[in-house]
Amino acid sequence: MRERITAMLLRARYAAIGAAVGAAIGGLFSRNAASTGGAVGGLVGATIADTRGTLAGTLEEVKELDPRSDDPSTD
Repeated sequence: MRERITAMLLRARYAAIGAAVGAAIGGLFSRNAASTGGAVGGLVGATIADTRGTLAGTLEEVKELDPRSDDPSTD
């Protein structure tokens, strides 16, 4: 349960940061661009958070299945 909450908070944090960056960049051009940039930045931030979480889990699974990961010389 704690992992799910942590993942949700991470996704929200990345979405908020992405929205802020997108709005700041869009705000350099116009108000409409700031609004659009904030929306797109939020989507990008949430997508990055999902990809990051999925990638970390996948890498752990690969390390567990890789027979070379037991070799002490690779540590």
